[in-house]
This record gives sequence, C-alpha cells and structure tokens, in this order.
Amino acid sequence: MDKLSTTVSTKGQFVIPSEIRDALDIRPGTRVVVIQEENRIVLQPVNERFLKETRGITAGGRSLSDMLIEERRQDEAKRVAK
Repeated sequence: MDKLSTTVSTKGQFVIPSEIRDALDIRPGTRVVVIQEENRIVLQPVNERFLKETRGITAGGRSLSDMLIEERRQDEAKRVAK
C-alpha cells in the first residue's frame, strides 16, 4: 500500500488522491463512512462494491437498525438516569 499525503483545509476538508479514488471507485456523491480506530482515521466508501461485499453479513441475526435503535434507547436511559 502506497502512502500518500494530503492537507486538511480550514473547513476540515481534504482531497482523496485520484489513485485511491480510482482504485476504490469513489466518484462525486459517493458516501463515505468515517471510523476512528485509536489514533487512525479509516474511510470506507459506501458504493456498489462495498454493498456487494457486505450483503448478507447479518443474515440470521438482528437487523442493524434494530441494534442501533436498542443502543440509542440504552444511551437515552443512561442520560435520563444521571
């Protein structure tokens, strides 16, 4: 993996180098999930490739939306309890 650098603007924006955009099929309008892993930032494009690779990942289990709703309810209960 090549290491490329970019600069963050005063608005907190930066350009993903074209080599990476091309390799990951990132186009204007592609949504990107931003994940903090300790002292790193991971960007995951949400495009057809990502959707195909993750399709069925939660098959047979609780839906991600149900898990998120439950997490939000627990967070709210903790906030109210304080």
